[in-house]
Amino acid sequence: MTTRIFRFFLFLVLSLAAGGGLRAQMADPVFFRVAQKSAGADELELRFDASIDPGWHLYSTDLPSGGPTSATIHFDQLEGAEPVGKLKPVGQEVERFDEIFQMDLRFFEYEGAFVQKLRLTAPAYVVKGYLEYGACDDQNCLPPTTVEFNFTGKGPAAAAKKEPAPAEKPASEAAAPAQPVQPVVQPDTAATPVPTAAAADSAGLAAAVASGLWKPVTEELQAFSEGDALSRMAQGSLFYVFIAGFLGGLLALLTPCVWPIIPMTVSFFLKRSGDKKKGVRDAVIYGLSIVVIYVALGLIVTLALGGSALNDLSTNAVFNVFFCLLLVVFAASFFGAFELTLPASWSTRVSSKADSTGGLLSIFLMAFTLSLVSFSCTGPIIGFLLVEVSTSGSIVAPAIGMFGFALALALPFTLFALFPGWLKQMPRSGGWMNVVKVSLGFIELAFALKFLSVADLAYGWGILDREVFLAIWIVLFALLGFYLLGKIKFPHDDDETHIGVTRFFLALASLSFAVYMVPGLWGAPLKAISAFSPPMNTQDFNLQKEEIVEAGFRDYEAGMQRARETGKPVMVDFTGFGCVNCRKMELAVWTDPEVKRLLTQDYVLISLYVDDKTPLPAPMEVEENGRKRTLRTVGDKWSYLQRTKFGHSTQPFYVLLDGEGNPLSYPYSYDEDVDKYVDFLKSGLENFRK
Repeated sequence: MTTRIFRFFLFLVLSLAAGGGLRAQMADPVFFRVAQKSAGADELELRFDASIDPGWHLYSTDLPSGGPTSATIHFDQLEGAEPVGKLKPVGQEVERFDEIFQMDLRFFEYEGAFVQKLRLTAPAYVVKGYLEYGACDDQNCLPPTTVEFNFTGKGPAAAAKKEPAPAEKPASEAAAPAQPVQPVVQPDTAATPVPTAAAADSAGLAAAVASGLWKPVTEELQAFSEGDALSRMAQGSLFYVFIAGFLGGLLALLTPCVWPIIPMTVSFFLKRSGDKKKGVRDAVIYGLSIVVIYVALGLIVTLALGGSALNDLSTNAVFNVFFCLLLVVFAASFFGAFELTLPASWSTRVSSKADSTGGLLSIFLMAFTLSLVSFSCTGPIIGFLLVEVSTSGSIVAPAIGMFGFALALALPFTLFALFPGWLKQMPRSGGWMNVVKVSLGFIELAFALKFLSVADLAYGWGILDREVFLAIWIVLFALLGFYLLGKIKFPHDDDETHIGVTRFFLALASLSFAVYMVPGLWGAPLKAISAFSPPMNTQDFNLQKEEIVEAGFRDYEAGMQRARETGKPVMVDFTGFGCVNCRKMELAVWTDPEVKRLLTQDYVLISLYVDDKTPLPAPMEVEENGRKRTLRTVGDKWSYLQRTKFGHSTQPFYVLLDGEGNPLSYPYSYDEDVDKYVDFLKSGLENFRK
């Protein structure tokens, strides 16, 4: 019964998280306020003030060709005014060399603005158009997005006297950089979200409407995420978080701060009442109190930071640098450089309160005292666990991780109370517990590099390329092996001249892992650590020459037609020429032999570039979320398809479909774990064959 409740609880939590994540994808990370203001007797300023979500950056103007989308202003209608100069960025720009594009890029973080000056040339003016911009975070990029504006007003009286009427002055028309919008056909949005275009494009879109290829499937995608929740947890979501927390709790048990307390506490409960049943009950309540305390800690982390902040942590470079330094401090503590302890007055006060009270409150305060006293050993493990699960992007991960940690920590107190004879078989305290601490220090130091790597990739420092990362890991795990063999000593280690069989096999595993990583220095894929190491494209010296998979189609309808003809499923790849992480996925994941085989032999691959500037045969006017939008380019069309059909707006974004446009599995975004990507492709293939 308990197992069923726990599985249902995890299923419900993941369902809510998946639904919330889907809605979050639709929120715009860049919000613009557009205004006009006078800049003189005959001048006007159009100002675009942007508020940018943490972790995202908004690209500036006049970036080199071949790079991401530059901020650009376009005029659909310009009467009684003319531009003065170009669109100018205002605010504190960040300039950085981008390794992917091999060019210097300028962008804004948190806030920025663009200003366009206009000169008024007539008694009245009409200014209508849109600002086009691009934005990215460390994992996804928006398609080229537009902010429309439409202003009218009266110009200076002097302009009316000096300037002839617009009909008598063709020169003023020549000053306008763009012609008024061409007539368009408004679609029947109640029947279908597909826009109706003019001219040659209308036939293809009509066929798409008839076949239902543009029909929204956001609910179906969410159902896949919910229905496949438990199996996906086994692949590394909340179930992985729970297992990681449970293993952390088991390691905490083996430290000098916790292990010696177990027999003392259990004996206290069994002897205090003289009644074995009551003693067992008190020990079980003690264990449950530990669970409540640590789960509450996980909930406090979520409430203190908020769900959106937890999602931002996975890509925020500043937080990742902080986490790296935090784990280095924890590792130094485990090595014996210093002890992380809470103020002694805290544990003393709680302990005295437990002695003066009775009943359940007394047992709970005893459990709280254990948490405070054992902090020097459990603190770094809890800190590492919270850092890892917080950057997973799930708002419930801290609570789930702490539940696993507390369950492992509380289990021995209950088991030894139920079976007191086991106490005599417990290994005695000794130097082996310090070996556990030091080994955890090596592991925390290794994981600190993972967080530094995220910041390094975000800022483009280039200090932790893949081979540098692997070299440090090789040295760390080799040193761990030598330590386990007794060749290295730390301050709290004893002077034993022999090692046990367990230490020998652990040393063998650590040294073997170090040797396994050596070929990675020359470009070997090392799939076992692909989720931790930097992407393959950061490797300076690579003997592995891999060809990237090329999409067979760049048109949605044409690719779907081929899928129906060949009887194959489809993978739609929403990408962009200026999408950095799309290139990372192609270099790190699509070059894998198994991924390449699946994409080329079992799927019809359609890549839709949301920043494709090819003009449509005729502009298409659509209504989306109560607002009218004009689709002018092929990229606008594919971006609109992604938003309306799949409910997402960032790239890279991969979705598996059958020939009629129905989803076959959950969607996939930026994650360079090759094994996960293969599982994603195989799940769609299995559902298609069914």
